[in-house]
Amino acid sequence: MATLYELGWDSHFAERLAGLGDPSLVPGRVVVDYGTEVLVHAAEGTARARLSSDLRQAGRPVAVGDWVGLRPAAAGGEEAATARAEIRGVLERRSAIRRKVPNVEATGQVLAANVDIVFIAAALDGDFKPRRLERLLTVAYQSGALPVVLLTKADLRSAGAARAELESIAPGVPVVALSSRTGEGVDAVRHQLGRGRTAVLVGSSGVGKSTLINRLAGREALRTGAVHRSGQGRHVTSHRELIVLPGGGAVIDTPGLREVQLWTGDEALDEVFGDVEELVLRCRFSDCGHESEPGCAISAALEGGQLDARRWDSYRKLQRELRSIEVRANARLQTEERRKWKTVQKYAKESLAAKRGSE
Repeated sequence: MATLYELGWDSHFAERLAGLGDPSLVPGRVVVDYGTEVLVHAAEGTARARLSSDLRQAGRPVAVGDWVGLRPAAAGGEEAATARAEIRGVLERRSAIRRKVPNVEATGQVLAANVDIVFIAAALDGDFKPRRLERLLTVAYQSGALPVVLLTKADLRSAGAARAELESIAPGVPVVALSSRTGEGVDAVRHQLGRGRTAVLVGSSGVGKSTLINRLAGREALRTGAVHRSGQGRHVTSHRELIVLPGGGAVIDTPGLREVQLWTGDEALDEVFGDVEELVLRCRFSDCGHESEPGCAISAALEGGQLDARRWDSYRKLQRELRSIEVRANARLQTEERRKWKTVQKYAKESLAAKRGSE
C-alpha cells in the first residue's frame, strides 16, 4: 500500500491540517468520487467517507486529489460494518483543474485537485484538433499545473505533422507520441512522473486514456470497453479516480469530456497565445480593435501570413468566453452578497421588534 508521502503528503499540507485546530483529525487523500460518498486513502488504509454536514451545506467542496482532515470511523460495536469515516475539512489546494459546468450559469467544477501535470491526450487517428488543444492547454495553465501533450495511437499514424503543428501553437510544451498497444512512448510518459507527483489525464472519449493508465499501472486498474480492431479499448470511465503507480506517482483518470468550457483566469491566455499577445503589444494604439486601425500589428501579421487566421479567431473566442464568465461570476457574487445582507437585516429587524415587544 502506498504511503501518504508517496501520494504527495508534505509539510505544506501538514501545516494546513494543523490549522484546522482539531488534533483528532488524520490526513487522507480522496482517490475516488462516487457522488454521495468518496473513497479516501489514509495511513491506516483506504475507506469510504462522508462529508460532514457543515461541508455539505457549504456546497460539497471536495474533489479527487483533495487532501482532507479525516475523522476515522469508530472501530468495533454493532454498527462498525456500516460506519463511515467523516471528512471534517478540505485542505487548501495547491492546484486545481476546473471547468465551467455546462449549461449552468457561472458555476465551476473541479475535475482534479493538487495535480502537478496535466496530460492532454489526443489520438492521431482523427481526434487531433488544434483548436481543441488550445482550449485544453488554457484549462491546464489555469490549473497551475504543467501541461504535457500525449499523441496516442501512434501505431496507426505518424506523429510528425502533429508535432510540427504543436510547435506553432504550444512552443515549449513537452509532446510524447505513444501507443498503448505496442508500448511505444509509455516509458516517456512514466518518466514525467515520480514519487509524490500527481498527473491528471484529460481528453475525448476513446483516445485510450484508461488503456494507457493500465499500461502505466502494470495491471487492469481501470475497465475498458470492447477492443476495437486497432487493438485499443474503448473508454468507459464514468467517474474520476486516482490510480497509484508502481515506482512512484499517481494519475487521475477522468471521463471523456464532451464539452470543455473554461473557468475564470484570463492570464492563462498569455501562456497559450504568447505569440498573439506579443503582436497585440506592438499595435500603435493600446485600445486597437485589430480591424482597420492604422499601425495594427495583428492585421499586418494576418495579411503577411505570420499569424494564422484560425489561431487568431480561437484567441478571440476564448478571450470573449473568459470575459463573459468573469462578468457573470462577479454578478453572481454580488447577488449572493445582497441576499446575505437582506437576510441579516431581516433578522436584525425581527430581533429588535421582539425586544421592543418584551419591554
